[in-house]
Amino acid sequence: MKRRIMLLDIGRESKRMRQLLVTGRTFALLSFCSMLFFVVLGVAGMAHKQTTASPVNSMKGFAAAVSSGFFGDMLEMEMPAFQSSKETESFTSKQISALLMRALTDINPNDPKSLLAGELPGMSANDAFLIRKGIGTDTDVGPEDNAPITYDPIGGLHEGDGTDVTDETVNDPEPQPTEANEPDGTVDNGEPVKPTTGGSKVAFIYHSHNRESWYPVLTDKSKDPNSSTKNITLVGKRLAQKLEENGVGAQHSNTDYPTAIKDYRWELSYKYSMKTVKEAIASSKELKFFFDLHRDSQKRKFTTVDINGKSYAQVYFIIGHKNPNWEKNEAFATKIHEALDKQYPGISRGIWGKTAASGNAEYNQSLAADSVLIEVGGVDNTLEECYRTADALAEVISDLYWAEEKASTSKGDAS
Repeated sequence: MKRRIMLLDIGRESKRMRQLLVTGRTFALLSFCSMLFFVVLGVAGMAHKQTTASPVNSMKGFAAAVSSGFFGDMLEMEMPAFQSSKETESFTSKQISALLMRALTDINPNDPKSLLAGELPGMSANDAFLIRKGIGTDTDVGPEDNAPITYDPIGGLHEGDGTDVTDETVNDPEPQPTEANEPDGTVDNGEPVKPTTGGSKVAFIYHSHNRESWYPVLTDKSKDPNSSTKNITLVGKRLAQKLEENGVGAQHSNTDYPTAIKDYRWELSYKYSMKTVKEAIASSKELKFFFDLHRDSQKRKFTTVDINGKSYAQVYFIIGHKNPNWEKNEAFATKIHEALDKQYPGISRGIWGKTAASGNAEYNQSLAADSVLIEVGGVDNTLEECYRTADALAEVISDLYWAEEKASTSKGDAS
């Protein structure tokens, strides 16, 4: 009897131990699953943040990186009517591996400098990424923003120092203005009356790198193309003048930061210009459009186009992806880009995104939705070519502004 009772007790203890083991395993499994769930959730959140903030991993960046033939093949698979006998480029294993490498490590296999870019200041690779193509855009050639080789705080004040322009350049004839479309208006004495913003300034033009110049205007072509006198501010002034002629009030800042800022540092350019933009916004609540005009560092073959027998400096639109609302700035740039492509085919080389790996990545664009950085021409373009492009930009921006004003007025009348 005692033996039977002892066996029963042992059986009960064994059963209790088994239950405890099962409970412990269940608890451990649930704990592990919970931990795994939150880890996956965190990784997914970081991945989502990166894809929304970085053009490299965005769908638009992906679309720009692969060949057009890949998308054509996909379309043909679903719609037989689109099948073509023309051979298209395939989506190669090289493209796949390069895309995966950049997505996972931010290292560009096509640019060895990217291996060191994240660790050594000044070694950042030119990681501009195409968001929206222009006509004939080469996706392998993007905007290039280089620091000046030398900095002379009184550059341009002495003849022969490599920053002054030649007499020939100074006396270059002004390019003929482009023929702008006449905005709708009432008729006065048989002449159409253009709309105007009156004394209101709605466009603000400034230059974070105000001394960017061009080799054709320099006496010493071996020096870095920067000048304190003949530089990108002249193109900004031209754009402001043409906007005013189209009735769009414009304000232009030609602040020479190397002179105005004590202990000036080129890498802090956007910090200086941000103060300029904030002061402009504080002084005029009617400002709507903001344009930071630059000169690109690419050579002439990448920055020039012939349209109707005249050469124009091409433009790049730069969107900083450090700005959390960069999509709004891109939408604004897209309106200008598409209008330029329609009226001046080939003048726009597209919209490019930049991350902190290749630049400031914000470019003061968080201050306003209708703000964009525009690279006008390159180091080998002439001032006349840049003026023509400024005229084209003024025409397109004016049409865009008055179209939005008309739409806003119609909406107000309807309500």
